[in-house]
Amino acid sequence: MIPIITAFERSPDRGQGLARDMRVRWALEEVGQPYDVRLLSFKAMKEPAHLALHPFGQIPTYEDGDLALFESGAIVFHIAERHAGLLPDDANARARAIAWMFAALNTVEPPIFDRALVRILERDEPWYEQRLRVLEDSIRKRLGDLSNRLGDADWLDGAFSAGDLLMVTVLLRLKGSSLLEDYPNLAAYVARGEARPAYKRAFDAQLAVFTAASTG
Repeated sequence: MIPIITAFERSPDRGQGLARDMRVRWALEEVGQPYDVRLLSFKAMKEPAHLALHPFGQIPTYEDGDLALFESGAIVFHIAERHAGLLPDDANARARAIAWMFAALNTVEPPIFDRALVRILERDEPWYEQRLRVLEDSIRKRLGDLSNRLGDADWLDGAFSAGDLLMVTVLLRLKGSSLLEDYPNLAAYVARGEARPAYKRAFDAQLAVFTAASTG
């Protein structure tokens, strides 16, 4: 049975690969698992059929037989556990890769995502500059720690893993900004992720949805 994931019918990221279905697409491409995509409008995301899959009315979701999952990190973890290639065989290395998955989503992503929202939703508020400065200071602290840990290695802990997959998708929100470019090893790390054939296939698939919606 081919799993089915959900994605935006008209993604607010305009095909930049930032929507969270990208993580799931990339994971499936890395392990060579075919998949189908069900596209949803913002209205459909809040209707009972989708809320039965995702209680918060978001994307992505993942359906495979009688299993339905939500939350991109949980879905990537499930894929990594079921297929070879995203988690090491060695038990200790596997545990470290899972730790990096949690670090990407729980430690590194929150201030980065908040910054993106603030720049869109709070730009005209009197507290905007201060709020942005606080978030960017927090981001620099996280990036500095991550940069020190990565050093001159290609990946976070030996071979590429699901931890790297999630970390790269988190850092992509900073691509082209001085926040990321101030850490050349992190900018190169993101570029290595983008250069992976599986990433390119996932990106092209997501971009095709936006292109079709824009020209349809």
